[in-house]
Amino acid sequence: MGQPHRVGIIGVGFISGQYLTTLASQSSVRIVAVADLNAERAAEVAAGIEGARALTVAELLADPEVETVLNLTIPGAHAEIALAALDAGKNVYGEKPLAVTLDDGRRIIERADAAGRHVGSAPDTVLGTGIQTARKAIDDGLIGRPLAAVATWVAPGHERWHPNPDFYYQPGGGPVLDMGPYYVHSLLQLLGPVTAVVGLSSRSRDERAIGSGPREGEVFPVAVQTHLAGALQHASGAISTVTVSFDSVRTTAAPIEIHGETGSLSVPDPNNFDGDTAIFRLGAEDWETLPTSAGYVDSGRGVGLVDFAAGHGRASGAIGLHALEIMTGLLAAAESGSRVEIVSTFETPTLVPLTPAEEWRA
Repeated sequence: MGQPHRVGIIGVGFISGQYLTTLASQSSVRIVAVADLNAERAAEVAAGIEGARALTVAELLADPEVETVLNLTIPGAHAEIALAALDAGKNVYGEKPLAVTLDDGRRIIERADAAGRHVGSAPDTVLGTGIQTARKAIDDGLIGRPLAAVATWVAPGHERWHPNPDFYYQPGGGPVLDMGPYYVHSLLQLLGPVTAVVGLSSRSRDERAIGSGPREGEVFPVAVQTHLAGALQHASGAISTVTVSFDSVRTTAAPIEIHGETGSLSVPDPNNFDGDTAIFRLGAEDWETLPTSAGYVDSGRGVGLVDFAAGHGRASGAIGLHALEIMTGLLAAAESGSRVEIVSTFETPTLVPLTPAEEWRA
């Protein structure tokens, strides 16, 4: 890939600000174009980036200067934009999930393979020091052979704080496809591919009310399952259990725990890039905080694109597709009451060595 790697952003909503903060200090990635359905917003964002132009989506896709499209559109548009970018000869790095249906996810990867292009997929929180330090502890055998994992995320629902929460409760939303990627991608980084899933799900109510903003009190329909409990069978033999919910108030559970033959790990929140990993060794009397030993230091959303542009591909489209198959498989298993086999797989990416901010930002 070219250096600096030339990127065009499609979609400059809320999440784009976090990407721009990360990428602004980068010399290896240069934003050359910005597009959004809201032309005024695209122009405003482009004006704040030296050398960037505000374009229409069609103009950006046709622009020969753009090597990779950073796809920050809403989940329902991920596949449409990714496929159009690939057809235009671009690489694609997109926000999570890769797509909202498994068929679309497969089409993206197949199209990229046929075109000789590359696909990357968030979340890139898994490349920070939190998850990577836990990964190194496992790789170094600190807990022996991993046997099981527990991942938990619960909240009472995004409508309590988001002024326009409707899309979280429509197909492509829900806790599985919204928050699930952080936990599933982390489990894949820590324990490797999955071969089968089972699940149970529920929906506590068919309508919800917006709790803040100009639409406060407005009632909207719920069209997705809002609580899921599932189990993942990893190819290694380890079993992970996952709970994600828009129906619960709070939990004291660690975001992720990994249990091995000689110890257990408490893994930090995978929605963040850092945090402490703690170990309880067999025969010990208390938890011990491990020193930070791997990952991109002081990273933020967009570090996966930096990793992608450098050719490492640790937040790859293959992992994104595998995670999507797992999440849609959990929903399908819950609906059918049967075990769902997972067909896709991936090569576990290399560990991110402990990389100071001044190195990866250079």
